[in-house]
Amino acid sequence: QVQLVQTGGGLVQAGGSLRLSCVTSDSSFYRWAMGWFRQAPGTRREFVAAISPSGGRTLYADSVKGRFTISRDTAKNTVYLQMNSLKPEDTAVYYCFADPGLRYNYWGQGTQVTVSS
Repeated sequence: QVQLVQTGGGLVQAGGSLRLSCVTSDSSFYRWAMGWFRQAPGTRREFVAAISPSGGRTLYADSVKGRFTISRDTAKNTVYLQMNSLKPEDTAVYYCFADPGLRYNYWGQGTQVTVSS
């Protein structure tokens, strides 16, 4: 069983920053594309960011470009989402995912990010 364990959520004022982490003990981490989705109340799950296995390519939703940065640390089996200049509309449950190149992805447990105005 593959487990993705998320940390770093919380409550922050508009304009503030948070860093989310997603770690796995699986030895195949270095082969996986990784990323983040989020889901706000009453909305569909929305793509946020993704990073290639090497870390050399990244992809961001237009809504977070210039504010969020995705990165990974192969030695720590961890992917990060640095969230700066947070807005109330960023409030959501954030989910880490791993794409092993198969017909399905692995998912973290989700963590709440709340941005107050």
